[in-house]
Amino acid sequence: MSKQKFPPGWDEKRVREVIAHYESQSEDEQFAEIEAAMQQQGITMMAVPNDLAPEVRALIARRRSA
Repeated sequence: MSKQKFPPGWDEKRVREVIAHYESQSEDEQFAEIEAAMQQQGITMMAVPNDLAPEVRALIARRRSA
């Protein structure tokens, strides 16, 4: 069995906390969080085909590290 790899600054505890947060949200809380994200300035929400998602993530990562 291989060791889990996490993004920089993340560990298993943090991943479990994030999962617990989202699994415990009510539908109203989920909706409010999505609405708040859509209202942020400088952010565009869009649907991306699943097969392109890795490329989009890589592009965002390159831009953030530049």
